[in-house]
Amino acid sequence: MEIPSGVIPAIRRMKDFEKVLQSNHDTVVFLESRVSQLKSIVKYTRQENKKILLHFDLIQGLKADEYGMEYLIHEVKPDGILSTRGNVIALAKKHKLLAIQRLFLLDSTALDQNIKLVEKFQPDCVEVMPGLIPDMISEIHEVTKLPIIAGGLIKKEEQVNAALRAGATAITTSEKQLWSL
Repeated sequence: MEIPSGVIPAIRRMKDFEKVLQSNHDTVVFLESRVSQLKSIVKYTRQENKKILLHFDLIQGLKADEYGMEYLIHEVKPDGILSTRGNVIALAKKHKLLAIQRLFLLDSTALDQNIKLVEKFQPDCVEVMPGLIPDMISEIHEVTKLPIIAGGLIKKEEQVNAALRAGATAITTSEKQLWSL
């Protein structure tokens, strides 16, 4: 799967799912789910010719290990995953799923540790959290040479534009009013 671009709807609740399925977006991020919902979520997303990325760390009832990833790959079949965990990124890459590593930028120490994780696990893309830090988007892109997705706390169109100008390839947001951008 190629790296998504533009605004990517990020779903937290099932009530937003139908709205996104009817949108013109070609990729959807599902942030929170239960293992029992996964197959139907992917099925309905694919019926609308959309790609689906699952936040692996937020799937209730699925363990972040080789067996959990095997289940996800063979039974659920998403287009990609997001995770903060290096072992999950490595497993996704091993199984040819789009692997997006989420980085939480709390301070300079967290930045340094996150860069080391990216270098070690070689994700396909990184998601910078919060996505309101254009200078950090540029810096992480320069250091990693990977596409950047900005996410977290993005609530206004100006913030979307600032992240894109800073070099982000895409934006994830659960703010419904931004999905139409």
